[in-house]
Amino acid sequence: MDRTREGRANHFLSVSTIAISLSALATLFLPMPGAGQIQPIELEGLIITGTPVPRTVGTETSHVTILEGDELRAKGMSRVSEALAEVPGLVVVQSGSYGSVSSTFFRGAESDHVKVLLDGVEVNQAGGSFDFSGLLLSDVERIEVARGPASALYGSDAMAGVINVITRRGRGAPQGSLSTRAGSYGRTEWSADVHGGGESSSYSLSAARMSTDGILEFNNRFETTSLSGTVFITPDEKTRIGLTGRYGDRVFHYPTDGAGNVVDRNAFSYGDEVALGVEASRMMTDRLELRAVVRSYGWDGGSDDQPDDASDNVGFFAFSSLDAFQRTSADLRANLELPGRSVVSMGIEVEEEDQRSFSESLSEYGPSTSRSRNQRSNRGYYAHVTSQAEGLSWNVGARVEDNEQYGDFFTYQAGLSYGFASTGTRFRGNLGKGMKEPTFFETSSSGFSVGNPDLKPERSQVWEVGVEQTLGEKGRMVSVTWFNQNLDDLIQYTFFPTQPGGPNYYNVAEARSRGMEVTANLPLGALLLTGGYTYLDTEVLDAGFDEGDGATFVEGDALIRRPGHQLNLGGVYRFSRGNLSGGLRFVGSRSDRDFTSWPAAPVELEGYTLVSVGGEVTLFEPQGSTPGLDLQFRAENLLDEVYQEVFGFLTPGRAFLLGGRLTFGG
Repeated sequence: MDRTREGRANHFLSVSTIAISLSALATLFLPMPGAGQIQPIELEGLIITGTPVPRTVGTETSHVTILEGDELRAKGMSRVSEALAEVPGLVVVQSGSYGSVSSTFFRGAESDHVKVLLDGVEVNQAGGSFDFSGLLLSDVERIEVARGPASALYGSDAMAGVINVITRRGRGAPQGSLSTRAGSYGRTEWSADVHGGGESSSYSLSAARMSTDGILEFNNRFETTSLSGTVFITPDEKTRIGLTGRYGDRVFHYPTDGAGNVVDRNAFSYGDEVALGVEASRMMTDRLELRAVVRSYGWDGGSDDQPDDASDNVGFFAFSSLDAFQRTSADLRANLELPGRSVVSMGIEVEEEDQRSFSESLSEYGPSTSRSRNQRSNRGYYAHVTSQAEGLSWNVGARVEDNEQYGDFFTYQAGLSYGFASTGTRFRGNLGKGMKEPTFFETSSSGFSVGNPDLKPERSQVWEVGVEQTLGEKGRMVSVTWFNQNLDDLIQYTFFPTQPGGPNYYNVAEARSRGMEVTANLPLGALLLTGGYTYLDTEVLDAGFDEGDGATFVEGDALIRRPGHQLNLGGVYRFSRGNLSGGLRFVGSRSDRDFTSWPAAPVELEGYTLVSVGGEVTLFEPQGSTPGLDLQFRAENLLDEVYQEVFGFLTPGRAFLLGGRLTFGG
C-alpha cells in the first residue's frame, strides 16, 4: 500500500513538471501582426462537449442536456449520479448502498460505452469503465451530457455518448462558502470553496467530504473526500493558460457476497485518484488559434477481505488486490476560422496507458498470487469542420486511431440542424461511428483466464433525428428525439475456448437499441416545471457464446437492467428568499439475472417510483465581513419505496438531510 501511494505521488510530481513546462512554452509563442484577441472563458449560452470548438445553445446537432450545478445543489443533491439519473436516455444503476458501484447505460449501450471527462480529463479505466459512486456535486459548475458517438473527436470509449463534468470557474469579487449537512443512515457532508477572478486571471478551490454508515446491518460504511481547483491566466490578449486539478479518495465497506447476501464483516474496497490538466491557447492571427493540452489521470486502489475469524478457513476464505492505472495524453490542435462562420479543426493526440495489478488469494489448498503489468500507446489524427449561420448549423469530422495493440481504426460523425425563426421550430439530425478499445484483462492473460491479443475494438453505428419547439418567448420548450444504435464486435468471455489453451475472450456478440427521448421545459412565472420521458427497446442480435435462458445475452431478448420506460417530473418554485423543489422518477420493469446458482436464472426487477423534495431558505445575506446564512433540507425516496437496481442488492429507503451554508463576499 505504501509503495502504491509513493508511486502516485511520484506520478503527480512528474505530471506537474510537464504541466508547468507546457505553460511556460505557451508564453513563448511569437505574437503576429494583427493577431486576434483570445475570448474570455464563459460557459453561459455555450456547449463545449462533442465538437472541437464551442457551440451556441440551440445550434447543436445531437441531443445535449446541460445540468447547472447551482440548480442541482439548490435541490439538495450531493452526488453526480443523482443528477444523471434524471437525464432522459440514461439509466443509472447503483448496486446497493451508498458507495457501491454506480454505472450509467447510455441509450441501452454497455456501461463502458460512455466517455467520462472531468474538466476535459478522461477518467475512464482502460476499456471504458467508470464508477460514479464517489463523485460529488459540491464543486460542479455544470454537467454536459452529449448523446451519440463522439469517437471522431475523443477516440475510444465514446461509443454512445460523453459526460463532461465541469468544475467551478472563478469570476468576480472573491467569495466563498462553508456548508454542512447531516441525516439518515449516519450520513454527514461538508464542503468549502473559495473563488473569484477578473479579466487577466481567475481561480477556484474546493474541498468536500461525505460519509455514511450505509443501509445494511454491519460493515457498510462509505467515505469519500475530494479536493479540486482551477486557475486560468491570460498573460496578454492573445494567450490563455489554464490548469485544473482534482484529488479524490474513497473507502467502501461491503458485507455482501456476489449475490447480495450480507455475510462478511471486514471486506472493503478503496481507491484514490489524481486528475490533472493543463492547456495553453494562442491566437496566432485573427483567424488561427493554436491549442496545446496535456492531461493525466492516475488511479490507485484495491480490495481487502481477510478471514472474519479463526473458523473462517474453508474454501477461498481471504483475498486482497492492488491495482494502479495511469493515463497520460497530449493534444495539439489548430482551429482556423473561415469566411461564413465555419471553423476547420485539425489535431493529433498521443496517449499512453499503463496498468499494474496484483492479487493474493488464501484457501484451504494454500495461497496463490497473480501479478501483471500492461502498457499500450495510441496516436489519434482528427479533422473536423463546424459551421454556424443564421438558422443553419452543421458539423462533420473523422478520426484515425493508430494503436500499437489493435492497429488502425476509423471513426466519423456528422450532424445538421436547421431552425425556423418564424415558428420556433428546429430540426436536427446526427449520425456516426464509435469505438471502445479492449481492456487489458481481455487482451492479456491473468489468473485463470487467457487474454486474446488479437481482439478488435467494440464498435457502434448510431443515428438520431429530433425536433424542438419553443412555446412563446419565456424559455418554454418541448423536444422529441428518435434514435437507433447498433453495437457490434462486443467482447465476451467463454469458459470453453475454441481450442485447448486458447484465449477466453472473443469479438462475437451483437445487439441493438432504439427508442425515443422527450424533454419539456415550462417556466410559469416563479414556477419552473420540467419533464423527461425515455422509451427504450433493446434486443440481442447475436448472443455469441452465451446459451440458455439464464445467459447474460439471450438472442432475441432485451439487454439486462435496461428499463423500457423511464419518466422524470420536476418542479422548482422560487421566492424572494429561497426555493422549494420536488421530483418524481419512475423506472419501469426490466430483466436481470439471479447469480446465486449456476447457471444463472432469469428474473424480472419490478418498476419503482421515487419521490424527492428539497429546498433552501436564505436567512441572512452576506454584508461586508458578516457572512450570509442559508438553511437547506432534502428528503429522498419520500414514499420509502422498496426496490432493487441490481438483483439481490438492497437500495436506500426514506432518507432526510438537514443543514446550512455560510456564504462570504460576492
